[in-house]
Amino acid sequence: MGSIKIFTKNECPKCPAAKEIGGILQQEGLEVLYYDMETPHGLAEAAFYSVLSTPTIIIEDEHERILAGWRGSVPTLQEIQGLIRA
Repeated sequence: MGSIKIFTKNECPKCPAAKEIGGILQQEGLEVLYYDMETPHGLAEAAFYSVLSTPTIIIEDEHERILAGWRGSVPTLQEIQGLIRA
């Protein structure tokens, strides 16, 4: 498995739920990377992935190919786990 990238902003009302799911996935041993779109580093990563809304969650395989993504919404934990374990 590659990594899960979560893009957030401080004032985003749905972002805490995305961060919570990220924390659970980290506890399961997955690599979760967080990007704050209010920082230069976060904006650079967001530009690379064409992220325009928050929260955005992107799942990549070990070759950095995008397997799935949610933009402006938060999937259920079960949706993500289903993709990862498939």
